[in-house]
Amino acid sequence: MSGNQALPETIRTILNRRSCRAFYPEPLPEAHVQVLLEAVRWAPSAGNRQPWHVFVVLNKQVREELADAAYGQEFLARAPVVFVMCAIPFQSASRYGLRGETLYVYQDTAAAVQNLLLAATALGYGSCWVGAFDERWVREVLELPAEYRPVALVPVGLPAEEPEPPERRPLKEIATFIDSQEG
Repeated sequence: MSGNQALPETIRTILNRRSCRAFYPEPLPEAHVQVLLEAVRWAPSAGNRQPWHVFVVLNKQVREELADAAYGQEFLARAPVVFVMCAIPFQSASRYGLRGETLYVYQDTAAAVQNLLLAATALGYGSCWVGAFDERWVREVLELPAEYRPVALVPVGLPAEEPEPPERRPLKEIATFIDSQEG
């Protein structure tokens, strides 16, 4: 989309977000980590269940183990922080039953991940949504409680690259307008 300088800041942030896989090693200020966690906390969720838990991994050895669990995606180890986003199905199921356990919990956690990605972009950081990992391995590395399911690893740091915008499908392929007007 051209001319996005005239757009509201939130829309510019959405349009400028990229998956970054190269980071400088400088740690994030604690205040910025807190802002990122607030963005997660304020994500929408069905019935305000907030069925997620975030592990903030600063320890280099643990980040290296997460990179191994993510099939050798070494950029996870090079980022100064990795947020491990876990869904907690029973928190949604307690109110919404099977639909909460099998759908809402993942929609809600995905919204929290998106908030994290957009907040990172707004603060000038690079980030990447990593879903390719061995779930059992991540569970072991972090010694996760049985009720937590890791669904995303999100490395965040100062970007050491400027990824090009990826191709996007045309709107006519992804949107259908249903005209409510008769006649």
